[in-house]
Amino acid sequence: MLTGSARFFYVFLTLAVLATLITSNHVTADENWPSYRGSSESGHVTSARLPLHWNEQENVVWKTAVEGKAWSSPVIWGERIFLTSASEDGSRLSFVCINKKTGEVLYKKLLHSVALPQYCHPFNSYASPSPVAEAGRVYVSFGSPYNACLDSETGDVIWERTDFVCNHFRGPGSSPFIYKNLLILHFDGSDQQYVVALDKETGETVWRTDRTVQFDDVNPETGEIEREGDLRKAFSTPIIVNVEGHDVLVSLGSMALYGYDPESGEELWRVDFIGSHSGAVRPVFAHGLIYTVTGSDAELWAVRPDGKGNVSDTHVAWKHKRLAVPRRSSFVVVGDSIFMVDDSGVAACLDAHSGDLIWKKRVGNKFSASLIQDGDRIYFFDQEGKTIVVKASRKYEVLAENKLDEGFMASPAVSGNALFLRTRTHLYRIEE
Repeated sequence: MLTGSARFFYVFLTLAVLATLITSNHVTADENWPSYRGSSESGHVTSARLPLHWNEQENVVWKTAVEGKAWSSPVIWGERIFLTSASEDGSRLSFVCINKKTGEVLYKKLLHSVALPQYCHPFNSYASPSPVAEAGRVYVSFGSPYNACLDSETGDVIWERTDFVCNHFRGPGSSPFIYKNLLILHFDGSDQQYVVALDKETGETVWRTDRTVQFDDVNPETGEIEREGDLRKAFSTPIIVNVEGHDVLVSLGSMALYGYDPESGEELWRVDFIGSHSGAVRPVFAHGLIYTVTGSDAELWAVRPDGKGNVSDTHVAWKHKRLAVPRRSSFVVVGDSIFMVDDSGVAACLDAHSGDLIWKKRVGNKFSASLIQDGDRIYFFDQEGKTIVVKASRKYEVLAENKLDEGFMASPAVSGNALFLRTRTHLYRIEE
C-alpha cells in the first residue's frame, strides 16, 4: 500500500506525464498543415499567435525562389514543406520539398512530362491543385494528366495514375482529399464530370460516381454543347461532415452541391443551382449548416446536410445573393459570423444564422487566395502581394497592412507561429 507521500508523488507524476502528452500532441497538430486549408479544412489556425507586421525587410526568416508557374498551396508535415509546380506550357509537372527551418530545397523531382498538354486559361496554372500530406506520404494531383502518391522522405513515386479522362478546358483546380483509406479526386470537365475514390495505399479505384445534374447547355437543333462546355466545369475540393453519426462527403460540382456516402460513392442528396457553374470555393460546415458558393452567379447558400434525394426546395436555409460573395477565395466562419472577400476586393461580414449583412468594406483589389483565422484576426491575401489583417469582429477594424514584392494566388500555410506564403515566384517564412 502506498503511503500518503508516495500517493502524492504518484498522482503528481501521472499528471505531469499526461500534461506532457497533451502538450506534445497539441504542438504536433499545430506544426502540421496537411492540406491547403489546414487540419481544420476550413482555414482555422490554432497557433499561439501569427505575425501581425512584415515586409521584404521585416520578419522574413527566409525567402526561397520556386521555379515554374503554379497556384497550388504549400502543405507541411513535420520539418518539411511540399509544393507542386509546372512549366508554363504544362509539359513538365514537378514536385519540390523544402526544409521548413532553413528554406533549403531538399529535393526537386520531375514527376511527369506531357506531350500534348490541354489548354489552360492564362489566369490558371497547370499546377493549381494543392497536395495533401500525411506521415510518410504526399499525394499530388495535376488533374487528369497525372496523380500520384510520393514518399515524403525521398520524393520517390509509390504509385501513379495517368489514365483518368477529363478535359479540364480551363485547367485543373480541385485538390486531392484524404478520407480514411481513400484518396478522393474530382474531375469536373467540359466532357466528363465525376468523383473517384482510390485506395490510398495502392492507387486502385475503389468507386467512381458520375454527376447526376442535367446540364441545360445542349443546342436542341445541332446536339452540340454550347459555350464549349464551360457550364459543366467546377474546381472545388470536398469536405466531410458528420450527420447523425454518419459521415457525408460534401462535394461542389457545376450547378449542384452533392452529398455522397464516402465509403461507397452513393449519392445521398443534391441541391441544384440553376445555371451557376465553375464553382471553386470550398464549402465550410458550421452550426449544422453547409455554407457554399454556387459558382459563377456568386451566391452564398446555407444548406442543411440531412436530406435524401433532390432537396433543392426543402433544405436551403437561406441565400445571400452576390454582394461581396467570392468566386475563388474560400471564406471562414468564426463564431456566429462569416468573413469573406470577393474577387474584386470587397470584404464582408455576414450573420451565420441568417445570412444578413453586418458590414462590407473594400480591403484591396483582386483576390484568389483563401482566408485564414487566428484568434481574433482574419488574414486577407490579395493578388498584388498585400495582406490585410482585420479584427474578427462585427465592427470593421483594420489591424495591419503588409506587402511583399509579388502577388498571392496560392493560399497560405501555417506551422507553429509562422506563416508560409507562396507568391508567384517565392516561398516565404514569416515570423516575429
